[in-house]
Amino acid sequence: MPSYRGLPNHAMVRHSTGKYVQEQAHVNGMESFWGLLKRGYHGTYHWMNWKHMDRYVREFTGRHNARSLHTAAQISEMVRGMVGKRLPYKDLLT
Repeated sequence: MPSYRGLPNHAMVRHSTGKYVQEQAHVNGMESFWGLLKRGYHGTYHWMNWKHMDRYVREFTGRHNARSLHTAAQISEMVRGMVGKRLPYKDLLT
């Protein structure tokens, strides 16, 4: 797909040739990620502002990457990622 060309760590699988997995390249990981994001949308946020979509995607990317950790380790990673970061309310609105 042209929009993905040039991205780091990107591989393609050509389904038209009957191939669905090529080493680590397959769609299951992305389907899992989008499923997690959709569950967050419907179950947590109910509405997401396009202006902040990059923030939502980064949040759920972190959740997706930590999914193999135990709950306490997931929380520790989340807190570690918050250290030194602030989002003042006025910056959220601009």
